[in-house]
Amino acid sequence: MGLVSGLLLLPLAPVRGTLWVADHLLAESRRQAHDPRRVRARLAALNEALDEGVIDEAAFEREEERLLTLLDGLPDTPGRAQTEPEALRRTKTKPEPPQRTKPERPQRRQP
Repeated sequence: MGLVSGLLLLPLAPVRGTLWVADHLLAESRRQAHDPRRVRARLAALNEALDEGVIDEAAFEREEERLLTLLDGLPDTPGRAQTEPEALRRTKTKPEPPQRTKPERPQRRQP
């Protein structure tokens, strides 16, 4: 960033800082919300709430379906391969194009 553009954009620094913090908070909240251990813990708590009579069967069914759908879409669920989703693998690395080599020139004989 040049000196002039840095000075002109200086009043926007608090806004950019706030956006950076908000972006990191969003990423962390998504990471925590989609952690398979937390989803399983919520399923266990949901089962306990049903057993204790805190929630009714319909609410249990709705929430259980939502949590199971969420858990099914996560890469770390039991019974699935412990690999990254196909979309991430495709975007991470691109195959390198084959390297072109120059054909060797025959050596000239000196007379």
